[in-house]
This record gives sequence, C-alpha cells and structure tokens, in this order.
Amino acid sequence: MAQSLELLLIQFLMPDNDARRQAEDQIKRLAKDPQVVPALVQHLRTAKTPNVRQLAAVLLRKRITGHWAKLSPQLKQHVKQSLIESITVENSPPVRRASANVVSVVAKYAVPAGEWPDLLTFLFQCSQSAQEDHREVALILFSSLTETIGNTFRPYFADLQALLLKCMQDESSSRVRVAALKAVGSFLEFTNDGDEVVKFRDFIPSILNVSRKCIASGEEDVAILAFEIFDELIESPAPLLGDSVKSIVQFSLEVACNQTLESSTRHQAIQIVSWLAKYKYNSLKKHKLVIPILQVMCPLLAESSEQEDDDDLAPDRAAAEVIDTLAMNLPKHVSLPVIEFASIHSQSTNLKFREASVTALGVISEGCFDLMKEKLDPVLNLVLVALRDPEQMVRGAASFALGQFAEHLQPEILSHHQSVLPCVLYAIEDTSEEVKEKSYYALAAFCENMGEEIVAYLDPLMGKLMAALQSSPRNLQETCMSAIGSVAAAAEQAFNPYAERVLELMKLFMVLTNDEDLRARARSTELVGIVAMSVGRERMEAILPPFIEAAISGYGLEFSELREYTHGFFSNIAEILDDSFAQYLPHVMPLVFASCNLDDGSAVNIDDSDDENVNDFGGVSSDDEAHDEPRVRNISVRTGVLDEKAAATQALGLFALHTKSAFAPYLEESLKIMDKHSGYFHEDVRLQAVTGLKHILAAAHAILQNHNDGTGKANEILDTVMNIYIKTMAEDDDKEVVAQACISIADIMKDYGYIAIQNYLSPLVDATLLLLTEKAACQQLGDESDDDDDAGHDEVLMDAVSDLLPAFAKCMGSHFEPVFAKFFEPLMKFAKASRPPQDRTMVVASIAEVAQDMGAPISAYVDRLMPLVLKELRSPEATNRRNAAFCVGELCKNGGETALKYFGDVIRGIYPLLGESEPDLAVRDNAAGATARMIVVHPHLVPLKDVLPAFLRGLPLKEDQEESMAVYSCIYSLVLASDPQIISHVPDLVKIFGQVVESPVEKVEVKAIVGRTFSHLFSVYGDKLHPLISGLPPSQANALAAFASTS
Repeated sequence: MAQSLELLLIQFLMPDNDARRQAEDQIKRLAKDPQVVPALVQHLRTAKTPNVRQLAAVLLRKRITGHWAKLSPQLKQHVKQSLIESITVENSPPVRRASANVVSVVAKYAVPAGEWPDLLTFLFQCSQSAQEDHREVALILFSSLTETIGNTFRPYFADLQALLLKCMQDESSSRVRVAALKAVGSFLEFTNDGDEVVKFRDFIPSILNVSRKCIASGEEDVAILAFEIFDELIESPAPLLGDSVKSIVQFSLEVACNQTLESSTRHQAIQIVSWLAKYKYNSLKKHKLVIPILQVMCPLLAESSEQEDDDDLAPDRAAAEVIDTLAMNLPKHVSLPVIEFASIHSQSTNLKFREASVTALGVISEGCFDLMKEKLDPVLNLVLVALRDPEQMVRGAASFALGQFAEHLQPEILSHHQSVLPCVLYAIEDTSEEVKEKSYYALAAFCENMGEEIVAYLDPLMGKLMAALQSSPRNLQETCMSAIGSVAAAAEQAFNPYAERVLELMKLFMVLTNDEDLRARARSTELVGIVAMSVGRERMEAILPPFIEAAISGYGLEFSELREYTHGFFSNIAEILDDSFAQYLPHVMPLVFASCNLDDGSAVNIDDSDDENVNDFGGVSSDDEAHDEPRVRNISVRTGVLDEKAAATQALGLFALHTKSAFAPYLEESLKIMDKHSGYFHEDVRLQAVTGLKHILAAAHAILQNHNDGTGKANEILDTVMNIYIKTMAEDDDKEVVAQACISIADIMKDYGYIAIQNYLSPLVDATLLLLTEKAACQQLGDESDDDDDAGHDEVLMDAVSDLLPAFAKCMGSHFEPVFAKFFEPLMKFAKASRPPQDRTMVVASIAEVAQDMGAPISAYVDRLMPLVLKELRSPEATNRRNAAFCVGELCKNGGETALKYFGDVIRGIYPLLGESEPDLAVRDNAAGATARMIVVHPHLVPLKDVLPAFLRGLPLKEDQEESMAVYSCIYSLVLASDPQIISHVPDLVKIFGQVVESPVEKVEVKAIVGRTFSHLFSVYGDKLHPLISGLPPSQANALAAFASTS
C-alpha cells in the first residue's frame, strides 16, 4: 500500500483536476483499511517534498480516529514515536504543525487510556528546548491538547501557567511569544474554575506587551487574539482585572483610534471597551476611565468610513455602542461630558462632527434620561437647529436624536410640542428619504403619548401624512403608517374624522401579496388595529369583516413580520369587541397556536475546515466514518420568529381574557404553551407568557365555576400558574419578566383574595424576600463591586416588588403583620438618606398602603417610620410629598396611641401642603386626605379653627379622587356632630357639594355621602340654605335639591 499511496499523494497535489479527482477516489478507498495508518506515517517521515509530508499528516489526522482502536500495541507505539520525531526533527513548519494536530487527535484516545504516559513530560521538555521551533510546537500542542484532554492538565496547572508566562516573556522569539499567547487563550476557554482563572491576572502585562509588539510588526491577527483573551477575563465572574483595567483600556483606546489598522482589529478593541462598560463599569468609574473613553469614542462618531452604510465593523457604530452602554450603567458620569462634546461641535465647520454631536445626544438619551430632562431646553435646541442643517447627514442624525428624545425623555419633552412638531412637520418633507424616514419615526415616538394636546395639530399632521402615504416609496409608506398609528393612539375619539379615509386606504395595502410589499401590508394591518382601538367598538364592529378576512389570508403568505402584526391586530380587535370576539376564535386560534409552536429557526454553523496550509481535501475528509469532533462556530436565532412568537403569546392571553367562558376549547392547549413559554430562552417571549398566565387563570375561573369538578381543575391551573410565578421571581434572570410576575401575583391577590395564595404563602414570602434583599437571579448580573450609585437596582422591578406588600396586606388584613415583620428591614434599606428620591418614595408609598389595609399592627412601626415620612413631606419632589402625605395620614389613623405624640409635627408638616404655596394639585389632595383622617380619629388633637379654612379651600379635590371618601366622610362626621368650627363654613360647603355631585370623576358612593351631609344640613337649616342653593349654577342646584327632597 505504501508505494501506491505515495504515488496517489503526489498525483493529488498535481494541478490537473481530473488527475486529482482520480487520486481522491482511490485514496478514499484505501483509507478504509487500517493499514493506511502505518503507510501515511511512513510518508510523513520519509517523503521527499514537504507538501507530500504535510498531506500525509492531514490525512492521518482525518483517518486515525476510526482506526486507532484496531491497531496493535506495537503499531500504536510506532505511530507515537514517529509523530514525536516529526515534531522535533522536521524542518518544515507547516509539516510540524500538521504533525502536532495528529498528536492532539491521538492523545484524545491514548492519554485517558494510559497509552501515552510520557507525552506531557516530552512537551514540558520540548517547551524549554534551546531551539525556537521546539518551543513553538510544544506551545501549539498545549493549545490543541487543551481542547481534547484538558482535564489531564489539571494536576499540572500551576506548572503550566508558570511555563506559559515565561514563554510570553521570551525576548528571543516572537513566534514563541505568539504561541504562548494562543495557549493562554485555549486554557482560559477550557477552564471555568474561578481560582484557576484568577491566576491569569498576572499575565495581563505580558499579553499587552506581546500585543503591542505584534501591532507594531503588522501581526494584527495576534492582537485580535489578545482581545479575545481579555473578553474571556472580562466576562468571568472572578475579580480578574484589578488595576490592569487601566492598561487594557489604554491599549484598547490606542488601537481603536489608530486609522492605519484593519477595521476588524479596531472593532475588537472597541468591543473590549464595550464589554468593560457592560460588565465592569464600576472598575471604569473607580479608575476614572470614563472621561478618557468618551474622549476617544465621541470623536470616533465623526470618523468617515469607506465601507457600506450597514458595515457592522464601522468604528462610528461600535463607538456609539460603547457610549450607549456607558450611559445605561454610569449616567451621572456620561451625560455632562457628552453634552459638552455636542455643544462644542454642533457649530463645527466639519459636517461629520456636527453629525456626531447630535448622534451622541440621541445615543445617551435612554441611559441618561433623568439628567437629560434637566438639560432638555439646551439639548433640544441643539437638535432642532441641526434638523435644519444644510447637510443631509446632519439632518438625518438630528431626526434620529429627536426620535430618541421623544421615546426616552417622556413626559417632559411633550411640553415642548409647540417647538418640536413644526420642526418635525418641516422635516418629513425633506429632500432626503433617510431624513424623512427618521422624521416619521420621531413623529411616531413623539405623538404616541401626547394625549389631547395633539388635537390642535391633527389637521396639518394628517394632511401631510396622508399625502405622503399616497405618494411615497414603500419604505417611507411603512414609517408613515407607524406615525399615523401614533397619532391615532394619542387622539383617540378625536381621530374619528380621519378614520374612514385611513381605513379605506388600508384596504389597498392589506391585499398586497408581492414579497417586497409584505412589510407595508404588515404595517397596514397593525394600523387598522390601532385605529379600531381609537374610534371604538360602536364605529368599528360593522365594518370589521373585510379587514379580518384580509388579516387571516395574510397569515398564509409565509412572512413572519406580517404574522407578528396580524397577532397584534387581533389582540386589539379582541380588546374592543370583548366577549363578541368569541365568534372569531375558531378562525384565529389555529393561527396563534401555529406561531406559538413555531420552530425557533436556530442556525448552527460548523467549522469543519482543514489545515490552513492544505486546502481542497473536502472529498477526502467527507467519508462516512467518525472523525474529529466539529467546532461550533456560532449560533444564531431568527429574530423574526421570536417577535412572532412573542406577539402570538400575547394574543393568546388577551383572547382568553376577553372571551372568558367561550375560550373553553382552547384552555388546556393554551396553558401548556404558556407553561412552556414561561421558561423560553428569550425574555420577550417569557414576558408575554408571564403576562398571559393570569389571563388564562381568569378564563379558567369563568369556564370552571359552574362545572361539577370545576374547583379541582381550577386549583390545578392555579397551582401551575402560581408555581411558575414563584419560580420566575427567584430564578428568571430578566428584571422586566420578574417585575411582571410580581405584578401578576399582586393582581391575583386582588382578584381572588387570600384563598388564591394560602397554599403558596411560604415560598411566595421567600421569593419576595429574595427580591427585597436583592439576591434573586435577575439581580446578580451587575458589576463586580457593590458601590454603584448610578445604575443601582432596577426601578421598575423594585416598584413591582414593593407593590406586592400592599397586595399581601389587602388580602390578609391584620394577619399580614408576621410576614411584614420579615419584609420591614430589607424594605427600609431603600429609604436611607443616601438613596435617590424615587427609592424613598417607593418605600413610603408601599408602607402607606400596608398601613391602610393591615390596620392597627402598623402601630409597632410608627416610631421607625414617622421621622422618614415627616422628612419626605418637605421633599423637593412632588411625588415624594404626595406619598408622604398619604402615608402620614394612614399612620395617624391606624397608629393608635403610638402616633399621638406626632400629631403636632404632622400638622406642621401637612399645613403648608394644603394651600396655594404647594404647586402640585395631587399633593394638596393627599394633604387634605391626611388631614381628614387625623380629624376623624382624634378631632381634639387637630386645631380645627386654624386647619379647616385651609382644608376647605382645597376642595373639591382636583387630581386624586382616591382621597374623596376620606375627605367627605370627615366633613359628614363633623356636620353630624354639629361641630361649631364646621358650621361656620356652611356656605363654603354648599359650593363644594354642588361641584362634587355634578363631577364626572367622583364615584357614586362619594356623591352619596355628600348628599347625606347636605340632607342633614337641610334638615337642620331648611330655608336658610335656599339663598346659598340659588347662588349655584342651575345644574348643581338641581342635583342638590334632588338629594334634599329624598332626605
């Protein structure tokens, strides 16, 4: 075989394709015989040309796995010896490396079986050889063997690390230093042991040294390897970087701004800074690196790229990602430097810097929203000026920034509608399609939350949008439809005059079938659903059938985005039709189930490439025998499928909520899907499942309440739902998903009472405590240190957690106290003076509602709470004053004897909030509620002569009608007791009562207590009230007279 094989190897390397194909076919046949192994070994050692020796090694690597077990011990020894000789004696570097690859494959089987005990000894000796070639190949082998027999190295890990460090500092050979660097990368990838990884922190100076030399000599691929090592170190939970973070950032920034380097190299450097901003942001803060990073990244936004616009490696894009990540995690350290950069360069003669100035403002607006709101006037002015820049690129960046402002600087930006909307209306007629498209996005984001303020702009807005919709290219029509949707959502009933024309136009879009038109069809389907929500059931129900038919037919066009928007459309239709949507369930449920059960579309790329120096062995290496294990290069998931699955999951929940008992045929399958999706890998789908589960529970409750065995089945479903929610609270790693689980549990407690949670109380309390102490899985993803005053906890999450406490109190009453005792200290941690105002008011609001429903047991906590709440009454933040006023009233009402000593301080704190010196109407209402509660429980402790005039001047309540019952019940009790202080204010009372009984926002029970109070006054004073009544507007006088006549 050996002789014929040598000829075939030579023939395979010939340029003649036919000869090569013949050789390949014959080699494949010979390769099935185990005797091919000694033949290939012979040619590896004796063939005259390096190419043939290398080819022999490559084929040996491919074939030896299938044949190794069949070889005799003597032959195995011969193979091992020959490979060692090839590594140490061979002159050709490619052949040495190819032989090393064979060693790696053989070792995978031989070393664990004890058949190659002297391999590691050989490698250690080789790595310390005087010959550069030997040291290099030993390090190459250490790298490759780590992938196959890494566990064998564990006992020698300390020796290996010392060896690698020494080789990285080898001043005599750059090849050895590079090989050592690659070996370090392999070991880091292999080990996940924190103690082992920490030892690599000592390597960082050497890694940087090797990388700098490689950059200087043009070996950029080696520098990229160094960045990959830093990536591993950054993502490790172990505290690896220490003071070296400064050196890593400095090197990364040097590479990032070096325009002579390849874009991929620079991108890797910027990516390291981005990872540090994401995972180690406290280290950046500690070492004062944020400003130096921004000083490089902000100018990079202005760097022109020769690449295509969508080049993901473009430095300006990567720099924007770094700035965004820093803004999200360290907003206080980012906002002012970026605003300063924007201010300086907004007037630059260089258009790229003018573009960069507004781009930077748009990029930081999400993370730095609080600080941007404080500087909104100047930064908004910069953007609006840029929106009229003579250069299209600058106008495009300004329209992007304005869209970001509109999305993230709510609601403050809405007060600027008089300056913003005219500019946007001007921009949507720009000569540039890019500027138009971004301006539609800005318009959509701005209008969505405008509410009734939008009414004044409806005619010019809809005139321009409808004209654009009929004359623009498809991509602009899509964003234009999105803008019309936002206008409709904000205008609600005021959109009626425009609805018919919009809907007629949408009929044309909803029947498009060409592939290039399907995105526009998707947008039009979404828009019809939004318009339906705005104009309401009465206007829509009769004209819905053709739209529903078009939506259902569109589902069959195999376009994921269209299916996603179709589910959103039906969600909206279910909301306006409510139980009448049941008629469509047989048509839409199969569509929803199909999307929910879609394959994720995971795509795995396998790297099965041959040695870098020998190509075109695909046919030889594709035999059906087992060979080397392939390396997974990357996994990607079709995001369209995720969005579709999330939309379908949301629709499933809403259909259940609105159709209730008619949902019975779909209940079981829907619960299975929600259960599965609550553990789905992507948080968007989990979020919709966690939201939808409570709707499934509501439908089950309606379906099963009249069944004979309904209670048992309902309890089974409740058990499934509650266990999912409790597991989510403790184990899910996404804060928004966990927040929704908390909200859903609170809703279940409100809807079904204590009976719903009694069997789950202990694990539910444990999960809540885990979140309050910030030890849940979703709270463990932050930086390595805990001194962060920028990002802190997630406000949305902790608001949801703190809302659980009042829900417990509502359904448990005074029995909540033993549980509240466990929650109290962890909750109070958020009320420290060092905490931001929103934390403190979260605590105060939660405790106020707990006090309201837990009642008397709150007295045990009054001494701890009163100092905090009294201080909050003086807060500069209106929300804090409002919640403090509510809380102090509940503490006085339910605090028993303990609260009495605080009445004087409370009155002094509340009194300024009752009058016009308090600018916020809701604060005044809550101050009135607190005053009322104090008067009801201890009228003798309240100086009515001083307090009542201010109290009554604030009535009727203007913003917070939740306080109405407390306020008017207090007045009723004073009138009934004929308190002389209240009687002197009867004329004021009559005016107040007239407004209350006519108010569209006051509840029936509030009007009833006011009516009873007035009736009592009328029974006492009779005709004396007639002049007062006649002074009222007729509608109020008639309403009060009606109460008097029924008394």
